[in-house]
Amino acid sequence: MTEEENEIMLDLLCKQVVYGLTEEETRQLEQLDNGDYDAASFEMTAAQIGLLDLKAEQMPDHLLAKVTADADEYWAKKNSVEADVRESPRSEVQIAGSKVRGSFMDWFGWAIAAAACIALAVNIYSTRNQQPGINSNGATPAPTQLEKLDPQQQRLQLLNSPEVVKADFGKGNVKEIAEVSGDVVWSAEKQAGFMRLKGLPKNDAAKQTYQLWIFDASQSEKTPIDGGTFDINSDGEVIIPIDARLRATNPAAFAVTIEKAGGVVVSDRGKIAALAAVKPNQS
Repeated sequence: MTEEENEIMLDLLCKQVVYGLTEEETRQLEQLDNGDYDAASFEMTAAQIGLLDLKAEQMPDHLLAKVTADADEYWAKKNSVEADVRESPRSEVQIAGSKVRGSFMDWFGWAIAAAACIALAVNIYSTRNQQPGINSNGATPAPTQLEKLDPQQQRLQLLNSPEVVKADFGKGNVKEIAEVSGDVVWSAEKQAGFMRLKGLPKNDAAKQTYQLWIFDASQSEKTPIDGGTFDINSDGEVIIPIDARLRATNPAAFAVTIEKAGGVVVSDRGKIAALAAVKPNQS
């Protein structure tokens, strides 16, 4: 086995116990495996690392089950070999020679595997510490400045970003909603935005919902981008984050419609509660 093949096999053995292998990687490992390394040693190392107080997630069920099964198989074979040695009529010289050779090969195999297992330990530990919401000391990090902001503050922060589109809401085609006002801000770079609305009546969420539509240059006017559904359950001004289902890079207009509970895939636009057109110099 070449040095490159040796490194590939060690990487695959480490990955096998940390992440699992794809079918292609499994076939590659089977082709490279010449019996020099004991895969169980990697799994046992992973198990020991998993039992350390690293303040990370518990060992995966599949790994725990595999380690347990390998341990049972190992002790069963060990007991069987010891029983055969005791009952064997071979000379002490043969047995001693076998023991010496076996001890050396066991040491050699474990010495080689140990180097990879050290890398495995570092891999597991660093991978766990890179998980979202976990610091290197196992503690949950403090909220970032952005997470501390409420929707109104986030909207103001977005307004300070370059190339933000802003448009004012006005009435739509629903006669009962005549005093709607507010605005919409959208950042194509961040793919984020907010609606500020006032005058929309409260809705019964069990029967109907409000839904935003973004008319973008990338989409046909017949199929605008779904900007998400929302409910109004309070009087006064509300600020709603936009949940665009597709990228909107050059919006020309934003429309809020009244739809059945859960929203629709395509609106007939029979009930437009609010409409905001982007001025040409802002698109």
